[in-house]
Amino acid sequence: MAPAPRAGHMDVSNTVDVTDPRAVASAVRAILQRRYRDFDFSIVDLLVQDFNRLYSGDYPGFRACDIKYHDSQHVLDVTLAMARLLDGYEGSSPGRSLGPERALAGIATALFHDSGYIRRVRDTRNSNGAAYTRVHVGRSARFLGEYLPGVGLGNMLGICTRIVFYTGYDLDLIPPACHADPCEHRLGTLLGTADLIAQMADVDYVRKCRDHLYEEFVAGGIAGEEEDYASDRTVYRSADHLLESTPEFIRGVISDRLEDRFDGVYRYAGDFFGGPNLYMDSILHNCERLEAMLSGEQLGSVGMS
Repeated sequence: MAPAPRAGHMDVSNTVDVTDPRAVASAVRAILQRRYRDFDFSIVDLLVQDFNRLYSGDYPGFRACDIKYHDSQHVLDVTLAMARLLDGYEGSSPGRSLGPERALAGIATALFHDSGYIRRVRDTRNSNGAAYTRVHVGRSARFLGEYLPGVGLGNMLGICTRIVFYTGYDLDLIPPACHADPCEHRLGTLLGTADLIAQMADVDYVRKCRDHLYEEFVAGGIAGEEEDYASDRTVYRSADHLLESTPEFIRGVISDRLEDRFDGVYRYAGDFFGGPNLYMDSILHNCERLEAMLSGEQLGSVGMS
């Protein structure tokens, strides 16, 4: 029997609604509690609640998320992927356990890794959070630095504000302290991997690239029809140009980031699922379908299922 089609709000296993913060909190907490039986992960509920408040505009001093690609669904999808990678790693790496405290730090950072896109209420300089595309990771680190002590996680401030840089475009900005500590580096590679595989495995990845990511790139100053493509500021001339570049981007991410810079830790998702790596399978499916569409010049009817 063929698997049921995956709706746009479901994760790669078609079992968790990644638009529902409570569903993701429950799934993440269950994964962690099963792996680390003697540790209390009840604070995950508070972290997810505060994340939801931040993105919905109910967090003091901040506006609601006003971008459509790096939105709450993306973050919840990444957080779920992070929990699964952590579990797969811990189950496959006897003697090299990261431990429950680091695991919690990884989940907290996943939840707020894109908080730098959220505008403060006093922000009158920019009309959209995508304007912070180039600097959002540093802004996310600052948010984590302000937020964590207030929920009793001040002891995790250092590691969280460092590993968040594994989710950035420029990996040279990763603090040297991460590379000096093997456990911290591994936690960072798991986080950076979760960020990439969750978004590329989204069943609506291609449509979201065309309809939403391009808009963010324009607002962030790295795309636009009127920009000089030869300059160092512009990458994509149009939404179609972005799609045409996406297959090469996916292959480059798999080779350069997932395999090389992040040490191939995406494989731990397969350990979590007990065999098939649903994230990589979905990514390859998305890439193949997009290439088929590009070869048939059917960009106007992009849709993934």
